[in-house]
Amino acid sequence: RGLLTSTELYKQFPLPASVHQNHHLLSNYSSQQNPSFHQSSGKIGRGSQKWDYAIPCVVGEWSHWSGCAEQCHPGLRIRRRYVQQEPKNGGEPCPALEEKAGCLEYLTYQGEECGHEHVPAFITTSEYGKERKRRAASSLWPSDKEAAGYCVEFRTESLSQHCALETRPHARWMQYLREGHTVCVACQPPAMSTGTQRCSGDGHNAHGDKILHWEAIGNSQCQGTWKKIRQLEHCSCPLVHSFIFT
Repeated sequence: RGLLTSTELYKQFPLPASVHQNHHLLSNYSSQQNPSFHQSSGKIGRGSQKWDYAIPCVVGEWSHWSGCAEQCHPGLRIRRRYVQQEPKNGGEPCPALEEKAGCLEYLTYQGEECGHEHVPAFITTSEYGKERKRRAASSLWPSDKEAAGYCVEFRTESLSQHCALETRPHARWMQYLREGHTVCVACQPPAMSTGTQRCSGDGHNAHGDKILHWEAIGNSQCQGTWKKIRQLEHCSCPLVHSFIFT
């Protein structure tokens, strides 16, 4: 005789009642742990109960950044995006819909320069200026302008403790920055703008009581404030108190 079918085997060798009972319990457990998904209705079903599936929030693209809130002063610019689909049924919530960033406009509505007093002066040791002059050969600065520049004297008002803690050989000049000392900062090409012939952060048009900010190149944590004393044609401070704009 040939092979028996599963039905014939079941008739000849019936399973014990306990197996039928366990099979029934296992089937119930499986259906509870794995509810079926009905695509036709878009719902998750478990027996006679149904739930809507979670829908996450959907947002559009960011808008362009707005302009600064005001000219010539540090301000904020803003960009926004909008909700296209609200979250439902515990779906992922909406992300931030607005972002802000600092900004500073350097021109008035009339096209005049402004706001430079709010920009920190980036400085380094004057020794670097000697090497920079040799590398600054450019058509923008012909040889007859190699000596162009000016000097600004400042009185340091405050500085962070990170300046005195600097021990790297190329940055030891930061240790000589002291509160209350007069320092000289030279403005020379190529730090000098070819258009304005000034250096950023030199305190142009700033009054003597105006607090200005500076930051050391090579260690952004070495920073502080100073007040402008005067502008000179040449610097005359001791070497350890002589710096250049970068």
